[in-house]
Amino acid sequence: EVATAYPGTPSSEIIGSLMEVADLLNIYVEWSVNEKVAFELAWAAALSNKKSITAMKHVGLNVAADALMSSAYTGVSESFVIVSADDPSMWSSQNEQDNRLYSHISYIPVFEPSDPGEAKDLTVKLFDLSSMIKHPMMLRMTTRLSHVRGPVRLGRVERKTSKALFRPEPRYVLVPSNARVNRIDLLKRWEKIKDVINDLEFNKVFGDGKILIIAPGLAFSYVYEIVSKHDLLNKTRVLKLSSINPLPEKIVIEEAVKSEKIIVVEELEPVVENEIRILLNREKINVEVLGKNFVDRAYELTLERVEKIIEELTGLIKISVNIDKEIKKPYIPPRPPVFCPGCPYRPLFYEMRKIISRERLKTVISGDIGCYSLSYYPPYKIQDTIVEMGGSIGLGNGFSTVLKDHVIISVIGDSTFFHAGIPALINSIYNDHPQIVIILDNMSTAMTGHQPSPSTPRDGRKILIEDLVKGIGVKNVFVIDPFDVDSFNKAFHEAIKNLREKHETSVIIARRKCALIAYADMIRDGVEIYPYYVDPEICVGCGLCYNLFACPAITPLENRKAFIDPELCIGCGSCVVSCPYNAIKPLKPFDRKALDKYWF
Repeated sequence: EVATAYPGTPSSEIIGSLMEVADLLNIYVEWSVNEKVAFELAWAAALSNKKSITAMKHVGLNVAADALMSSAYTGVSESFVIVSADDPSMWSSQNEQDNRLYSHISYIPVFEPSDPGEAKDLTVKLFDLSSMIKHPMMLRMTTRLSHVRGPVRLGRVERKTSKALFRPEPRYVLVPSNARVNRIDLLKRWEKIKDVINDLEFNKVFGDGKILIIAPGLAFSYVYEIVSKHDLLNKTRVLKLSSINPLPEKIVIEEAVKSEKIIVVEELEPVVENEIRILLNREKINVEVLGKNFVDRAYELTLERVEKIIEELTGLIKISVNIDKEIKKPYIPPRPPVFCPGCPYRPLFYEMRKIISRERLKTVISGDIGCYSLSYYPPYKIQDTIVEMGGSIGLGNGFSTVLKDHVIISVIGDSTFFHAGIPALINSIYNDHPQIVIILDNMSTAMTGHQPSPSTPRDGRKILIEDLVKGIGVKNVFVIDPFDVDSFNKAFHEAIKNLREKHETSVIIARRKCALIAYADMIRDGVEIYPYYVDPEICVGCGLCYNLFACPAITPLENRKAFIDPELCIGCGSCVVSCPYNAIKPLKPFDRKALDKYWF
């Protein structure tokens, strides 16, 4: 009945999908300002007799961890499901943490589906378990599971809603006297959860051999495909685990006593392996357990990796051909990530790099998580640190404290600023850590799929960043259009002056809508868009536009002269500033100002 999230790959599609049916099924769905806020909203709903779910990527759970721990102590009055989408191999993340470990310190059970169909079925089951036991439940997804296609059998969709009802109870007030009582109640609920887990139908055994392979979640799909491919189900048994913590002890013990050897295949940390070793030791079951001493902790599993593991640890198969070595792969040119054509960040970073290089500024540029992270790469090479959401201004505080002779610049996007940047900026002002903060306001959470940010205009509501930072106490606030490099140049130099002479923090807000949104709106309204072109009679082939400005629509010809691909160009005209010879021109004269309504 209530669903919340903050965008983050690979979890973003969950709430996006629920939004599409929210009105039909009478579900309240919200993109919250960060994961902690999203968690607390859904938690409060679950305390008020409403079935709720909150979703976030693995590092997002770090942001919500305080609330996560406390929710296990309070319990809930209705279903509360927490989805954590982990990112093995760090396809779009700064670390590879295994959030199954949160279950051990929070006493919130964690479950892993093995395929898309089971992801749906297990979610339904967790809602039922949470409602029955009055306790939050966690569903752990991974990137491959989040982005794979597979058959999903839909059941009957219930459209009924329960009446919201909050009954104040001492267990909801976590002062020490109540928390001590809650701790005992929590441990009692945990024992009840362990009993229920033993009969969970999602934990199954396949095959009848003497070697037991235990595979949780998506690892099962890989293992089962390999043992089926090599016809090993009569020589091995595969235990598919969906309940990770607590472990379904009954089925594990039953299968362990029949085994000559146990192989645990799981991604990342030895979470299941360690629990199995503890269980077997307690039950005095003497059987060899093989796991992370053969299965690397780093990176996601693949069919090839799992096949090699089974080959080495069972001796039952022999891989005759190593595909990676035997087949010479064709050369594929590298395709590094780039800013989109028309991206408002490009001219700003282009100009900033020019200023820093020309004036030989001694800088530390503290970056953040967003599309603008791409400025770390050539040709801009702008950001010196990128660590976590909101870390730009936070690290900027530290750099400002110890590197007195440097110009400290923190770069952050609008959504990330609202998510985690505000407390660090308050600290910068209150504790006097002067720096230059550049907030890139494209009025969207663009990197994860254009989900709304508090700066996104909606139903007449929009939070202006300049009002907020002035309220914090920032004296020097500049709002500029990043396409207007002269205005950025002026604001940037004024900010440097404020830093050096007054020891004051300045905030530059660079506001222009994400090019993909602006372009889509123009196309939707039937606006005729004129691409730009390079006049070959004027172009001297200096390469500034394609090497340093680096719009992907601009490429060099064989004679080094520039060419603008009309299929990629969106007619923004920002590249004009990169040409000192005025060789870049619109295909047809048009009033750029008339299109401003699409960009702001």
